[in-house]
Order: sequence, then structure tokens, then C-alpha cells
Amino acid sequence: MTAINDAGASDHIPPSKVPYAEIQVPRSQQRRVLVRVGIGFSVLMALTVICGGLLGLQVASVRSKLEQTVQLVPQLQSQLEGRKVEQSRATFEVMRGETAAAKVTATGPLWRAASIVPFLGSNFRAVTKVAVSADDVVSSAVGPLLNEYNSLDWQALSPVDGSINVTQLREAAPALSTARNTVRISHERLTSVDLSTLLPQVADPIRSATQQLEEASTVLATASSAAQLLPSMLGTDEPRTYLVLIQNSAETRATGGIPGALAILNVDNGLITLGEQSSASGLGAFTPSIDVEPEQEALYTSRLGTQMQNVNLTPDFPTAAATAKGMWEERHAGQTIDGVLALDAVVLGYLLEATGPVDVTDPDVLRLIEESSLPSLLTKDNVVATLLSDVYREVREPLAQDAYFAAVANSVFTAFTNGDGDSRPVLEALLTSARENRLYVWSSRPAEQKTIMSTALAGSVQGPKSGGATFGVYYNDGTGAKMDYYATRTVQLLQRCQSPAGYGSYTVRTRVTNTAPLDAATTLPSYVTGGGLFGVDPGRIRTNYVFYGPAQSFVQTATLDGSSVPIGSGKHGQRPVGIVTIELGPRESKELDIVFSHVVQDSEPKLQVTPTLESPEETILPSERVACG
Repeated sequence: MTAINDAGASDHIPPSKVPYAEIQVPRSQQRRVLVRVGIGFSVLMALTVICGGLLGLQVASVRSKLEQTVQLVPQLQSQLEGRKVEQSRATFEVMRGETAAAKVTATGPLWRAASIVPFLGSNFRAVTKVAVSADDVVSSAVGPLLNEYNSLDWQALSPVDGSINVTQLREAAPALSTARNTVRISHERLTSVDLSTLLPQVADPIRSATQQLEEASTVLATASSAAQLLPSMLGTDEPRTYLVLIQNSAETRATGGIPGALAILNVDNGLITLGEQSSASGLGAFTPSIDVEPEQEALYTSRLGTQMQNVNLTPDFPTAAATAKGMWEERHAGQTIDGVLALDAVVLGYLLEATGPVDVTDPDVLRLIEESSLPSLLTKDNVVATLLSDVYREVREPLAQDAYFAAVANSVFTAFTNGDGDSRPVLEALLTSARENRLYVWSSRPAEQKTIMSTALAGSVQGPKSGGATFGVYYNDGTGAKMDYYATRTVQLLQRCQSPAGYGSYTVRTRVTNTAPLDAATTLPSYVTGGGLFGVDPGRIRTNYVFYGPAQSFVQTATLDGSSVPIGSGKHGQRPVGIVTIELGPRESKELDIVFSHVVQDSEPKLQVTPTLESPEETILPSERVACG
């Protein structure tokens, strides 16, 4: 029975109400509980160690397989260039096996479990994206392209006897399109990774892989678009006429250089012939001027539409091309221009590296050469210096300079269309030129131009290639001469701050040096120095630097060697534009900083720069993060 106390209450206390200190547990039961707890803890620790060990092995495995894939890329490239079909296929199979295994591991249950762990989880999720992207690129891009590459008759892809056979381009178009889309999607997948949350050991390789995919995407976009467009643009449906602008980087313009030499290309069912050759000065001034978009005219003045030499003061090549088309057609009644191409002397050098040296054969120009020390044999090593410097030292008459320039361009064109040299280096020269923004294409046909706009060939400052956090630095000569041959420039992006709302602040830093000799005023020809005709003392270089920020951002300040300087500002579409003029004496250097604020950065920032005689690797320095001040 249950005892009742004096108050009539039971002295039985439910177990759940008994104070912990008063619970009496037999010693044997205590031992059993402790043993069970100990065993459970030991099992948990063992599982943790085992899982950690397995995960460590998986991390090492994924890393090894991805590194092995990367290391096989040069080998595959060498085998392809050597036309070693079976060996290239064997290498590809190894690559495909490595990336497939890495993908399986990086998407497995243990890896997914690690992906939800605080802090470290973001690193595992990022590596998963890398592994998936690597497998997609190898299996869906490299594989189809490998089959096409090994089956292509490469010689048929470049001109032979002035004609290009476009049949194989049509056949390769589907594989190129698939590869292009695969690489683009993989690039977008990696750009979505927030690198700021990752360990450096993870972030740095992803940053490098993203850059490589972006470069591959650019090349594939150009190749894919070429396969789609070239058949029609080469006149398979009807004859076409194109205007070629040869840009002279010795007098810089936003897209490269002053379009001094002009040429007409006629194409008919793949057959390419060189038509009339002329010069920008030969067209004279246009009064009234050719119509130009008012917004750009406000930035670059009415000179855009009054002289061929100034159509590319704007960095927007579609605008420059459409204006050049209008000028040519006004001076050549009844002639219709279907498109415009532009290239510079460096492109001629790349082509000469592929075709081999060429001789100048024009009789009038040969007589000119006999009276000077100019070469009659042009090579990849001497063509740039000859066209951009030596010709001005040796020949004082501008019309004779233009004639020499045209003769050289004609010889290079003839070598190209005749199929001189191996076709693969020729195609690589063109792709390199496009990647370095030295080669532009514009079509007057809206459907064709829409496709071109998705490639580096478009040269547009408002198209899809200018989206995201894209900055631009462009140069326009203000000396009125050929002194830019002596200008060296570097450009760098410095990311400074990011507000809680996600807006960033960037400084675009440009360093420029006038490398002309100290006695340039007396030792260089007046045609090179300008002779003070436009208010610039001989030997000095005056340049208008044009800075474009990302859409919706703002130009804040400009400093030159640390001191504030005036900055002209305006808009081009949704992009802010700042303009600063710098003048340098011989051997003088300056550093110009332009600050942009309210930059929305949803991807790694990009920087587009006017192409110069130096390579982009020499001109565009790696971006840096700078502590907020």
C-alpha cells in the first residue's frame, strides 16, 4: 500500500519529478549505460574518421583527375597539329575518362554531404561545378570538334587560286554550334561562383578556368558564326562587295588606328577579287556630313561624319562601319557596299607569318623603293615597323606613302587568296586577330549583323560582349601626326570597395610613356611629329583617352599623377563615358586614374582596350583588389 502522510497526500513521486540527484540507479545498469554511450561515441568517431578519410581521398582523386585532364590539353593540341588522328583519339579517351570519374565523385552522396557543411561547403559546391563543367566541355565540345577536326580538309578552308570552298564550313557548323553553346554554359556556370567565399586553393584555379573558358568561348563564337555566315557572305546566293579599312596604329583611333588605306573586295560564289584601292584622304571632306547618331556626335564631334579618317573616333565599330559605307557610296555613285572589314598592320604581320614573306610588285612602288631604303620583301618581322615608321622617314610625300601601303596590302592579300602557306596557320592568324580586337566585320544585312554581334568581330560597345561589369579604354590621337608609334601604354582595373547594397567602386589606371628620342623634334620627319600644325610641339604626343564604364555606373573623378584633372563626361546608351586629354614630351611618363562608382558586379570584370602594337598580354595588366580607403 501507498503511505498517506498527515496532510493526506501520497508520498509516491512520479519518476519524472524526482530530482536528478535523488535517482538511484543500480551500479550494474550504470555500467551498461556507460558502455553503450562509449561504444556509440567510438562508432561515431570512427565513422567521422572514416568519412573524413574517404572525403580526403575523394578530394585528392578529383584534383588529380582534373589536373591530369589539363595536362593532356597541350598533348592533344600537338597531336592534332601533327595530324596524328589515332593518337589524338586515344588522348581524348583518357581525358573523357578522367573528367567523367571526377564528375561522378564530385556529385556523389559523400561529396553532397560535405557541401552543406558551413564555410567549407561552398568550396565543395564550387568544385562540383568545375567537375561538371570539365566533363561537359570534354564530352560535348571537345569530342564533336575532334571528329570534325580530324575529318576536315584544312587546305580547302583557306583560299586556293582566289576561291574558298565553303562546303566543309557548312558541314562543320552544327558541331561548332554545339561546342560553342556547351562552353558558354560552362563559362556561365563558373562565373556564378562567388570566389570571395572560397579558399584560395579553390578560388585561384576556378578563376583561371573561367578565364580559359571565356577565351575558348570567344574563339568558338567566332568560328561558329563564321561557319554560319561565310557561305552567304562569300556570295553563294549573290555577289557581294565589301569595303576594307586598313587601320594605321601610328595615328591611333578608338578601334585601332586611322583608316588611311582603303580597298574594295568583290566576292562571288567563294571567289575573292581585289577591286579599287584608295585612301581616306582621297575621298576628301563631306559637306554636309554623313548622318551619325546624335549621342555619339555629342561625344566625338561632327568630325565623325565629315572625314573617313575620323569615322572610328568612336569605339563602336558598327557606327564607324555604317558611316564609312555612307561615305564610300556617296563618292561612288551606283556602288553598294554590303559590309565593312577593318584590320591593322599587326594582322598583316600575323598573315605573313602564316603565308611566308611577300614581294612588292607594283612598278611605280618599286621605283619608289629604289630611291629609298624601304624593303621590297615584307616579312612578319619587318612589316609593322616598315608601314608604321620607316615609310614616313623614307618617303615625305603622303600620296607616295599611301601607294606603298596599298602595294604591301595588295601583296599580302594576293598571298592569302592564292593559298600560300599552310591553311591552319592562316586560320589561326585570323582567330588571333579577332581575339585581340584587331579584326572587325560589319554587315549591312540585319540578320547577318545580329549573328556577328555575338562575336568579338563586332567591335560593339553596346552589344552582348559589352554586358556585365565591362570597362573600356580607348585612344584617339590629338597630335594630328604619326607619333603613336612611340607611345606605350598599360591599363589595369583596381577594385576598391563594395557597398552593403552590392555596388562596387573601380579605378581604371592607365600608364603611358612617350618613347620618342629626346631630339625627336629635329630628327623625326615633320609628317611624323605634326610640325606643330595642330598646336602640339614637335616630338610631343597628345592623346584623348576615352573611358567607358559598365551600364548604370557613374564617372566620379580623374587624377593625373595623383592630382585632380578636369574630365569631360557623357553617355553612350546606358554606359557612362569620361574623356581626359594627356600630352607628353619625349621620354615622359604619366599615370591617369579614372574612378567609376555604383558598379553592379555579377561576374568577373572585363576590360576592352584599343589594340596597339603591343600584345594584349603586355598592355592589359591583371586586375587587383585594393583596400578601401
